[in-house]
Amino acid sequence: MRIAGLVGLFSGRPRHEVGPDGRMALSDHFREFRARLLRCLMVFLLAFALAIVFRHALYDAVYGPYSDAQAKLPEGKTVATTSGAGAGLLLWLTLGGFAAAVVTAPYWLYQIWAFVLPGLYAQERKMSRIFAAIAGPLFIAGVALGYLTLPMALEVLIGFNPEGVTNLTDFNDYLQFFTRTLLVFGLAFNIPVFVVLLNLAGVVKGSSLKAYRPWIIIGTFVFAAVATPSADPFSMVLMAGPMVLLFFVSEAIARLNDRRRARTSPNRGLSPDELSPL
Repeated sequence: MRIAGLVGLFSGRPRHEVGPDGRMALSDHFREFRARLLRCLMVFLLAFALAIVFRHALYDAVYGPYSDAQAKLPEGKTVATTSGAGAGLLLWLTLGGFAAAVVTAPYWLYQIWAFVLPGLYAQERKMSRIFAAIAGPLFIAGVALGYLTLPMALEVLIGFNPEGVTNLTDFNDYLQFFTRTLLVFGLAFNIPVFVVLLNLAGVVKGSSLKAYRPWIIIGTFVFAAVATPSADPFSMVLMAGPMVLLFFVSEAIARLNDRRRARTSPNRGLSPDELSPL
C-alpha cells in the first residue's frame, strides 16, 4: 500500500473523470502539479548528486575563463579567494546546484509546458511547440558565446585596477557573476523568438518591424552595452551582432507570415475604421 501510494504521488492521475469538454476537477489539477513538481525535484536531486561526483571537472570549466584572464594579466594582478569556515562546502553546493539546474532545464521546462498545454487552443499549442523547438538551441548558443567572451570581459574589468593593487575576488561572487553573464547572453538570443511569436499571435506586424528597424538596431546595441559585463566594445559587438542578424531573420519570417495571412484572410487584422480590399 505504501509503495502504491508513493507511485500515486508521482503519477498524478486524476481521481475524477475528465468531462467531455476536457475540463478537470481543481483537486486533480493540484494533484497533477504536485506530481510534476516531485518529478522535477527527483531529477534535479539525481543531477545534483552527479554534479557533486564530477565537481572538480565542473570547477575547472567555471574557473577556466578567470584562469585565462589571469594568464594575460601581470603577475599578482588578481587572486581568487574564499572566506569563512564553510566557504568551501558552500562553493561545491552552489556549483552543483547551478550545474543540475542547467542540465535538467529541458526536463523541467517540458514539465511546465506539458502542464499548461491541455488548456491551450490549437493555434496556441502550435506556437508553443515552435517556441520549445527553437528557444532551447538559441539559449544554448547564447550561453556558449557568453562563455567564450567571458575571459576578455574579465581581463578588461580586472585591468582597471591601479598598478600594485591586487584584486581579491571571492569565488562565490565570481560564480554569481559567471551565471548572470551566461544567463543574459542566453536570454538575449531568445528575444527574436518572442518577436515571431507576437507576430503569429497578431500583435506585431512585419511592416511595423521594418518601419522601426533603425531604432531597434540602435536599441539592440544599447542593450548589449548595458548587459555585457565589460566596458570593451568587442563583447558588445559579439552580443549585438548575432542579435541583429536574428532580428533580420525574425522580421523576414514576420513579413512572410503577414503575406500568407493576407492571402488566406484578406480582412484579418483590419480595424473597424479600415476599408476591406474587397
